[in-house]
Amino acid sequence: MKKVSVRDRILDISVNLARIGNWSADSYQQKEKLIKYFLDQTGVYINEVKQAQLSSDVKPVFSHFIIEFQKLKQEKVSNKNKDWWAERALTWANILQHRAQLA
Repeated sequence: MKKVSVRDRILDISVNLARIGNWSADSYQQKEKLIKYFLDQTGVYINEVKQAQLSSDVKPVFSHFIIEFQKLKQEKVSNKNKDWWAERALTWANILQHRAQLA
């Protein structure tokens, strides 16, 4: 099996965050189990990227993202915070999508 590049793995994280963000805002209660699944999967992907050699353009952003992702996971999505939570997830999806090109 072919090893996934760091760039592609960062893009995987970005796509997961976009999915999670959209589900959180639009259909949190129906997608709660999927949100948890993709948060867990994203955590695995983050650990893979942390093991890789990152460019100086990506490393500080990814390090900051890790801190913010942990905050999102700890906060959990609820009906009360779902829009704000989704906004942060979607923002990071966008940031990582652009930074992946520099990985």
